[in-house]
Amino acid sequence: MRKLLLLFMTLALATSPNGLYAASKKTHKSAHVSAKHKQVISQKKRVKSNQLLKYKSGRKINVSLRKSKAHAHFAQQYSPSFQDFYDGSGPLELASAKALVINQITGETLFAKNTNVATPIASVTKLMTAMVALDAHLPMDDIIFIGEDDIDYIKGTHSRLSLGTALTRAELLQLALMSSENRAAAALGRNYPGGIAAFIAAMNLKAAMLGMKNTRFVDATGLDSNNVSTADDLAKMVNAAHQYAEIRQITTTASQEVLPYGRNYPINFVNTNSLVRAGNWIIGLSKTGFINEAGRCLVMQAEISGQPMIIVLLDSVGKFTRIGDANRIRKWFEFNHPTSSASTNAMSGGTINGEINGLQPPENING
Repeated sequence: MRKLLLLFMTLALATSPNGLYAASKKTHKSAHVSAKHKQVISQKKRVKSNQLLKYKSGRKINVSLRKSKAHAHFAQQYSPSFQDFYDGSGPLELASAKALVINQITGETLFAKNTNVATPIASVTKLMTAMVALDAHLPMDDIIFIGEDDIDYIKGTHSRLSLGTALTRAELLQLALMSSENRAAAALGRNYPGGIAAFIAAMNLKAAMLGMKNTRFVDATGLDSNNVSTADDLAKMVNAAHQYAEIRQITTTASQEVLPYGRNYPINFVNTNSLVRAGNWIIGLSKTGFINEAGRCLVMQAEISGQPMIIVLLDSVGKFTRIGDANRIRKWFEFNHPTSSASTNAMSGGTINGEINGLQPPENING
């Protein structure tokens, strides 16, 4: 009987609230430990993930810093200020992929790099556009409207000449050459006798007359990468364009305000060549160009040490590369050639002696 009583009391104690609480506490403790264990594991995973992320981020930042430093070094090396570190005494090294420097009077080639390699020439094209437009002897005060056909659907470039803008042919010529306005160049070609097709044919005919055997034009702006030429050919084109007083005057103007017809306020345009805007060069002709396929291009006729030079720089990478190259050319020539007293009549459109290196006298090139 006593054994049954003890068994009953044991069962009662096991099923009492305290017993239940103890059991519950044990279960809760187990659950809490499990949750805490999971939390620790989760935290460890986050720490590991953060460390990995930090590592990856740090590596990315390091790569970015390396790229940034490399870019800064490149930008410094080929910026206009880099000329201060080159006095012209060392070899002339240019970053432009194709380059040519010719004495315009003697025809002597002073520097040449990949001069026979055909390449897109971008807005350098507009020099030929200007020559063909001027050769037609059309009234320069004719009013021309910017139309739908003048919009750039090739590269999608921006223009401040909105549809319906009315300008004279002379103003369009100014903007096409000085500011490389694509719609202005397109409008000049479109308003040529026979339309744009006749204009492009005249451009290619003019190129053939100048002996530009490796040159082809397919549009008036240079936006089409199928407009190709070589440094050798472009030297001939620059020499020919320099014989036009209008082209010399326009391409060496730093800035110009234009008031379109029907507008109440003028629009200010600037020269795309920073060397012209700076005013520390003696420049007789200038034209820049840029599309991705062509890189940054610059052609000039400029006086260095009293000598008129033709400079062609093509396919330069970086915003300041072509400017840096031009400054290095000047430093190099000034260091190696004392100021010359030779005639520089070519600066004002004078004749060039003979036919040297393909540069023909001007009487044979103005069609």
